[in-house]
Formats: sequence, C-alpha cells, structure tokens
Amino acid sequence: MSTTTESHDGKKLAELSLAALGVVFGDIGTSPLYALRECFHGDFGIEVTRANVLGVVSLIFWSLLLLVTVKYLIFILRADNEGEGGVLALTALIKPKNVKPRTIQWTLVGMGLFAACLLYGDGIITPAISVLSAVEGIRNIAPVFESSIIPVTIVILAGLFLIQRRGTAKVGSLFGPIMLLWFVALAILGLIEALRCPQVFTALLPWHGLLFLINNHVHGFIVLGAVFLAVTGAEAIYADMGHFGRRPIQLTWLFVAFPSLVLNYLGQGALLLTRPEESHHPFYALVPSWATVPMIILATLATIIASQAVITGSFSLTRQAIQLGYLPRLRITHTSSSQIGQIYVAPVNWLLMLCTIGVVIGFQSSSKLAAAYGIAVTTTMLITTTLFFAVTRKRWGWSPLAAGLVTALFLAVDVPFFAANMTKILHGAWFPLALAGLSFLLMITWEQGREILGTQMAAITTRLDVFKAMLAKTPPQRISGQAIFLTRNHDTVPAALMHNLKHNKILHSEVVFLNIRTEEIPRVPNFEKIEAEKLGSGLYRIIAHYGFMEEPQIGTIFALARAKGINLDMQTASFFLGREKLSIGDHPRMSRWRSNLFLFMARNAMDAAAFFDIPPDQVIEVGVQLEL
Repeated sequence: MSTTTESHDGKKLAELSLAALGVVFGDIGTSPLYALRECFHGDFGIEVTRANVLGVVSLIFWSLLLLVTVKYLIFILRADNEGEGGVLALTALIKPKNVKPRTIQWTLVGMGLFAACLLYGDGIITPAISVLSAVEGIRNIAPVFESSIIPVTIVILAGLFLIQRRGTAKVGSLFGPIMLLWFVALAILGLIEALRCPQVFTALLPWHGLLFLINNHVHGFIVLGAVFLAVTGAEAIYADMGHFGRRPIQLTWLFVAFPSLVLNYLGQGALLLTRPEESHHPFYALVPSWATVPMIILATLATIIASQAVITGSFSLTRQAIQLGYLPRLRITHTSSSQIGQIYVAPVNWLLMLCTIGVVIGFQSSSKLAAAYGIAVTTTMLITTTLFFAVTRKRWGWSPLAAGLVTALFLAVDVPFFAANMTKILHGAWFPLALAGLSFLLMITWEQGREILGTQMAAITTRLDVFKAMLAKTPPQRISGQAIFLTRNHDTVPAALMHNLKHNKILHSEVVFLNIRTEEIPRVPNFEKIEAEKLGSGLYRIIAHYGFMEEPQIGTIFALARAKGINLDMQTASFFLGREKLSIGDHPRMSRWRSNLFLFMARNAMDAAAFFDIPPDQVIEVGVQLEL
C-alpha cells in the first residue's frame, strides 16, 4: 500500500474515531457526574470508609473492564448483521421467516422486541439525569442558585428537543472535539487527585470489590445498582457500530474513553479517602474553584451531546420498527443531505420531550432519578446476552460448551446487576419498565392486527395464475397507460385491482404488481433490490427488497426496474391503492380493547402514498371493508 493511501486511511480512521467519541461514548462518558456519588450519597448510599471507597472503585473498574471491554468490544461487536448492530439487528439474526407462536424462537424474538422498547425509556431518562446532574453543579457556585436548577434543566431540555426538527448535522461536527475535551478534563482532574493519595490505585485489584460485597452483605449488594450507573451507555457501543465501524469504536474506547473514565473514578475515590464529607458531589469537588464555571458549562455540553445520541437512537429504532412491521407508518424527515442517519420523527420527539421534562419535574433531583435509570439498561444487557448465546449456537455453530462458558461469564456480571436494580422497583425503576411494557403492547398489537387483516385480504384476493387464466378466457377492455398496484404478496392480485375491474370493467394496457418487502438485514445492495418479471398479456411483477434500515422510495424502484428492462414512467403512471375501512366484528380475534387500540393507531398512520413518496395527484384509492 502506498504512503498516500495509508495516510488517507489513517485520516479517515481518526475522523471516524473522533465522531464516535461524540456519539457512542457520550452517555457512558458523563456517568462520572453521578455514578460514584450515588454509591455513597444516594438513597441507598453506604458509609464513606476506606474499605468501602476502595471496594466501590474496584467494582466500577472491573465492571468497565468486564462488561464494556470484554463483553461488548471483544464478543458482542462480532455479532453484526451485515455491519449493523443493536438489539433489533441481533434479533433479526436469529429470527426465522415464519416464527411459530410459543416456540423458543418466538420467545427470543419477543425478548429482543421488549429490549428495543426499553431503549425508549433510556431515551427519556438519559437526557433527564445527565443534564440535571450537570446543572446541579451550579449549587457549588453559590447556594442561592439551588432554586434555579430545575428551571434551567427544563429550558435546556426543551431547547434540545425543539432543535431536532432542524437537524443536528451543522453542529454535529463539534460533538467529537467537545467530548475529546471532556475526556481529557476527566483524565487530568482524576490523575491529579489520585497522585495526591496513591493508595487509591490498589482499588484496581479485584479482591477489594469482592471484600466489599462480602463484608456489607445485603447493603453491599444493593449498592451494585449504583455501581452499574458507571456502565450505562455501553449498549450504544453495539447499537452505533453500523455508523462508525468496529475498529474506530474499539480504538476510541481503549485509548481515550476507558483510561479517562478509570482515572476520574480513581480521582474521585482518592478525594473521598481524604475528604469524605464531599460525598454529596465528588465530581465537582475535584474541580478547582477557578474552573467551576467552565467545568459546569463543559459538563452541560457533554450531557447535551449524550442526550442527542439517545434521542437520535430513538428515531432510528422507530424507523426500524416501522420497516419490520411493528409500528404504523410515521413521517420520517431526513434532516441532512449527507448523513443518512440524521432523521427526525415528530411524534416520537414530542412524546420524549414531554416525558423527559415530566420526569425532571416528578423526580426533582438526579439522585432520585438514578434509582430509575439502571433497570432499563441492565435488562437490555441481560437480553443481549441471551440472544448472543442463540447467535453463537445457530449462526456461528459454536459447541454447547464454548457458547455456555462465554454466556455464563457474561451472566455472572449481568445477573447481579439486574437483581440489584430490581430492588429499586418501588423507588422509580417501575417507570422505564412500564414505558417499555406500553411500547411493547403497541408493537405486538400492531403486528397482530396487521396479521389478522392480512389473513382477510388473502381470502378476498385472487391468485395470479387464476387471474391470468380469467383474462385469457374473458378479456376485459384495455385502455392505454400504466397502472401500478401495490400488493402484500407477490403471487396474488390485490383487491384494489379486482374491485376496479369489477366496477369499471376496464384494465390498463400495462399492469404492474409491486410487492415491497422488508428483509431481516439492514440494507440490500441496489443490484439485488429488484426482481422484475414480464408475465405476458401486459402484466409485470416487481418485487422490491429493502433492509430494515432503509426507506422504500417509488422513484428509486422505478429507476432500478428500468435497468431490469421494465420501462416505467413516473410522470404518467397511475397508482391504485387499497383504502382499508376497518371495523370491529362481533367476535374479534383480538380483545375488544386491543382492537380499538389498533383502530386508533391505524387512523393516525401515515398513508401509503405519502410514505412511499408517490405523487398524490396520481393516486386512485379503492375502498376495502375489513373486520378485526
């Protein structure tokens, strides 16, 4: 390889690594603001003694090493779905084409879907606790500012959600440099304090953590829930792999994020060994008085960046759920012409904003919010471990022993954290679980409702071979033009065509059956997207394959079809769409309240013409009566 090529590759790697620092590690990078504090000062805080401080810092270090470095960077990042990561991509790896109810695969898919729903809770609590913990630093300037903490937090959060529709591409280039400055500040502040009390470095030895758990019994176990706050955000390492690639994420963690976090936690531990009275906010106690205001500003910017990452993740998750058939069609706006990941989903944005501001008002402090924070993330991690075991057995062909040993190692870390966080159910941890349960209910209701309607549609449609025989036997009057019919199944004739033929008794000279499928992979290359077939008698069949990270566009499908030999004219073609008129029968297959929920979702769904970007003046809708 030439020197020029190597320099180009090195420059690109550096740019991706810097960008990953701003997006991937924003959440876990702001954990020092509150993680260690909650171990000693929160509702479940433990006494600040030498043994306890060394024990907690040891547990945090080994959690970062085992959970993030070993589990995610070495193993989980290998379970990519065509380069994409995240719990839905992981679920798609083990999901068969037709999942039979009440089977192991059905259970695993349900677990993966529930884990995805938990990320909505993360999208609400992360901005709330991160920004609130940063703004709480203003009480270090003067106690008189105490009453301003909640209003300032709400203003910052409202502004963050309000700018989403304009996109963050213009300021996104600043995310990486700001987070790099943040991690450098973490490392310097921590190192200075740790050097003043070198004995804190003994916390890197694992037996301090083990002795802490043994000596403190139940209380020590409960404190694990606060220790876990140090690794919240680790899921982003896997979820954002598709945006940056495995190598930039690994390098950024190993050489920037991990050492900076460890040094800062060591520094906070050293501070508590010498000044235990600072347990109410050990992070800001590391900061010299002259640097307090700049540090509060930098911390606020870092938490805003961390919040932006989880908000964008919620939008991306919604798009995937729509493409996979778990949510109704919603308008997805691209806010950047150069960055495909920059999208905006209005209903999700406003719902997140209301819930985030609501939890700030309801919980009032980051300490109280911390009780609600860990449960969503640790449940997601536990499910990720379970799905990873299925991938190692089904996709990679590992032996039961090898897969079992690796999974057992992960569970040895995941289960105690999960159990410790479950003790906080009555202290706020119920909130993200309830939110995930509601989201899960919406998704399975939509999927089951569409399945019921699909069964009815299949009963009133005609097979393509039968339709061709009917045309040959009694040919209808043909008129010049191209008619495009969207169909659920590639080998059936949609009800819209049969109704049009029955009532108007005419057929266009060229009829195209268009079936758009979402595959269980993130993206489908353009040369594999289109299957085009000439059926004779002026009939054509096009099957368009899209990944769950893509959005089908009629214009793109037409262009790819022309390359396959079917000349479609976007300007003159007529699009026939079925307009489903839904009602609830006397004996609905879903419970009546879920059927009403489905009707509500259907009424608020985006119509197919707008979703697929079909010109509205070329659309003809044909009504179809269906019952739930």
